[in-house]
Amino acid sequence: MNVDNAKSQMRKGMLEYCIMLLLSRKSAYASDIIQQLKEANLLVVEGTLYPLLTRLKNDGVLSYEWQESTQGPPRKYYVLTDEGRELLSQLDSAWEELENTVHHLK
Repeated sequence: MNVDNAKSQMRKGMLEYCIMLLLSRKSAYASDIIQQLKEANLLVVEGTLYPLLTRLKNDGVLSYEWQESTQGPPRKYYVLTDEGRELLSQLDSAWEELENTVHHLK
């Protein structure tokens, strides 16, 4: 078993959840999301993030709003929708179940 591949698959599996956790606190610009994920040691590149944000938006989990920027054109800030908050609540429960399972098996 390739450990790096396993870690990569685990990260991919929790990326949506982590993005939703970030956006549950406040709206964020894509580069801010990337920075916060990097600070949490979850490295993501724009080429991965933008398609994921678009899919979550199309699924009704996220929406966005344009905000004026002091450094150029208006920026698109992503926000969690009510549907997204409901999904996040369900994912919180799923995460707790997974966490309990892992701790039980250790």
